[in-house]
Amino acid sequence: MTIHKTTIALAALVFSFVFSASANAALVSRLGGLAYYDDVADLTWLADANAAGTQMNWDDANAWAAGLVVGGNGNWRLADSTTCFGYGCPGSEMGNLFFNVLGGSTGYSILTNHNANYDLFSNVQDNDYWSATEYAIDTTKAWRYAMYNGSQGSTNKSWGRDAWAVQSGDVSAVPVPAAAWLFGSALLGLIGISRRKRA
Repeated sequence: MTIHKTTIALAALVFSFVFSASANAALVSRLGGLAYYDDVADLTWLADANAAGTQMNWDDANAWAAGLVVGGNGNWRLADSTTCFGYGCPGSEMGNLFFNVLGGSTGYSILTNHNANYDLFSNVQDNDYWSATEYAIDTTKAWRYAMYNGSQGSTNKSWGRDAWAVQSGDVSAVPVPAAAWLFGSALLGLIGISRRKRA
């Protein structure tokens, strides 16, 4: 009976570790500090906010992000946008980064108004950053986010803007099927040991 209770307790501990490791929000270092994972938004941001080194038009910025490989990891892209226009648009991925992750304030540059998370990133530009989202009303334009005042709007795709690469999910995450397989294998092993001892 004691072995059975121990098995259940151990299984519960393993389960909670595997499936609840990201219950608390934080920016977690990934790829040796080359990226940071936001476990609330479930996004991984490149640590260098100006890795491209130059402003680009919208098509070139999207191509740059799509072709980027960092620490052997691909699948990068530009941030997605909502249709919110103007100040106070925290619902887009860049808006969430500006307000909720970096602690920016409406009307102020992120370079001067920010929280401690800002210091984890390098080369943050006091400019507009491209979004991957096209502006539906006028497809010659795309959404952009202003890091100099926390506003979102549209810009002609041919204009030069900065690009910040992001990736959906956690670049260092153990895939759920693999985690579940490991958990299941451990649980079966513990049950087998428990039965052998009882026999």
